[in-house]
Amino acid sequence: MPALKTEVAHRLGKDEAVQKLQGFVDSASERFRSQVSEFEGEWVDATFRFKLKTYGFKISGEMIVDESSVRLEGTIPFAAVPFKGKIEKSFAAEVEKILT
Repeated sequence: MPALKTEVAHRLGKDEAVQKLQGFVDSASERFRSQVSEFEGEWVDATFRFKLKTYGFKISGEMIVDESSVRLEGTIPFAAVPFKGKIEKSFAAEVEKILT
């Protein structure tokens, strides 16, 4: 499976960034309910592990929060490779909005 990877810098510190991102995850699962199915996610310390299905594609990965960055690392099916850049950019844009 192809890798999905992007990183967003922030200045909030790990704890505040995690708190804001937890709220985002809760609202995003509701906001994108019509586009996302089979959503599973769990926070373990400062790492959010998830699995979801969107537009027929299964995506899994982790959102890892550090003191000064948030990384998305995951896998997508080969059929979703043409959308890889869009997925990474969309994630980065959403995280930047939340953490600024």
